[in-house]
Amino acid sequence: MLRNTACGFGSVALAGLMADKSYAGIADAGANSLASRPTHFPAKVKRVVFLYMDGGPSHVDTWDPKPLLTKEHGQPFKMKMEPTQFDNNGATMGSPWKFKNYGESGIPVSDLFPHIARHVDDFAVIRSMVSEFSEHTNANYFLHTGNGFQGRPSMGAWVSYGMGTECEDLPGFVVLNGGLIPPGGLDCFNSGFLPATYQGSIFKPEAMPVANIQPLEKTNRLQRTKLDLLNALDAEGLANRESDDQVNAAIANYELAYQMQSVVPDLASLNGETEATREMYGLNSKYNPTAIFGRECLLARRMIEKGVRFIELTCPQVGGDRWDQHGELKKGHENNALAVDQPIGAFLTDLKQRGLFDDTLVVWSGEFGRTPFMQGSNGRDHNPFGFSLWMAGGGIKGGTIHGATDEYGYKAIENRVEIYDLHATMLHLLGMDHKRLTYRWSGRDMRLTDVHGKVVKEVLA
Repeated sequence: MLRNTACGFGSVALAGLMADKSYAGIADAGANSLASRPTHFPAKVKRVVFLYMDGGPSHVDTWDPKPLLTKEHGQPFKMKMEPTQFDNNGATMGSPWKFKNYGESGIPVSDLFPHIARHVDDFAVIRSMVSEFSEHTNANYFLHTGNGFQGRPSMGAWVSYGMGTECEDLPGFVVLNGGLIPPGGLDCFNSGFLPATYQGSIFKPEAMPVANIQPLEKTNRLQRTKLDLLNALDAEGLANRESDDQVNAAIANYELAYQMQSVVPDLASLNGETEATREMYGLNSKYNPTAIFGRECLLARRMIEKGVRFIELTCPQVGGDRWDQHGELKKGHENNALAVDQPIGAFLTDLKQRGLFDDTLVVWSGEFGRTPFMQGSNGRDHNPFGFSLWMAGGGIKGGTIHGATDEYGYKAIENRVEIYDLHATMLHLLGMDHKRLTYRWSGRDMRLTDVHGKVVKEVLA
């Protein structure tokens, strides 16, 4: 014992103090692989909340008003039409909703979003987004992973890999599933070739959001003893071989699940939240999808307070086909907007009240936009050639409109922004250089933005 502690008993104490942290490089995917790590440069924000609007909201009905569509409603569409998903193209279609200017910036917002509209002075609305895919599954993979095909790490996994997390008893990347897993399935949130430690953990906005999280043993001591035995067996298996990222990730997941058993029930119970807060988020709404998404937003705020790094929210069921209105546009978009408008407005207000807004990045987006002409008589088809999203929070230049589509809202014609650029900008705000955040796989240094991507500096404060 004396020989082993020859460097002094102080080093023994130091080892104990450092036991719950990882001071290795990013390449170490061991049991402490989620420990918080330094960024490439000072970060503007500590975490990301991605409000995923599944199905592709119509930009010309939400954030990009086009008076010419109203003027020529019902007339033959005057631009050349690109091939569409369902090839059932009709006449020009004006928006069923009015737009009003809000805030000091005067940004126009559709009547679909009266609550969100109050925050436009904090937004950077990008009207010139484009995608490389017009079909949901590939477009979802592209939006989430930077690649249109299955198997790549999600942006949340990349953020967790690059930065770790400030939370020791919850995953670094959480998906709050309101009821709609997007086309493409759970691979939209997967870790791909990154260790499994970094994959998205699916939570439901319910009293018990994670299945089988309750302890199986009668006492905590018995549960801890069994987990210690499991860890010892894993360690013995690794002793005579090189470090195995996947086994190390499994060990880390066992430990995290153990920690979550005591934290998740209290997190989901919403203990400490006032009735006024619940009412603000819409938890008492008579429209159940609003209550579901309101609970998602409130859980997201509580996770932020605990240090979760990347949180994605998916949409609730509204009785239609997500934001994917190939028919019945007015009914479908109104139902979807009713579900998310009040909760998102409350979420942004709450972040500001609690001093969390300035170090949080909030992104609202679907996988593509919709056509300015009809599909059939009252719907819109998929449109990857130009659509809108907004970003708000730390490091964002509020009250900004960036880029533009043509006078019909069909194609991006000014300051075109690709999905790669969105990812590069998100990582930049987190203090990460997207060109330096790499992982060696299959003989190549891989990254979220592949060989593309530039930071959209025009939307940065």
